[in-house]
Amino acid sequence: MEMFEKVAIRCFVLGMVFVLIWFLCLVTGDWVYQVHSKWFELSKHDFAVVHYCGLMFAKVCVFLFFLVPYIACKWAGKRP
Repeated sequence: MEMFEKVAIRCFVLGMVFVLIWFLCLVTGDWVYQVHSKWFELSKHDFAVVHYCGLMFAKVCVFLFFLVPYIACKWAGKRP
C-alpha cells in the first residue's frame, strides 16, 4: 500500500508539472499558435478553446486518477 501511495503522489506531481509547462508555453508567447496554425486552419479563439479544454481535461484526469486514489489509500491506511 505504501508503494502505491508513493507512486500515486509522484504521478500526481509529474502530471501537474506537465499541465503547468503546457500552460506556461501557451501564456509566454505566440509561437505555439504559429506552429499549430501551419498544420491546421484554426482561429486564435478556436486554438485557445481547444487548449483550454485540453488543460482542463488533463488536470481533471491527474486529480481523478492520481490524487483521489492517493487520498483514499491514506485514509484506508489509518487505524483507530
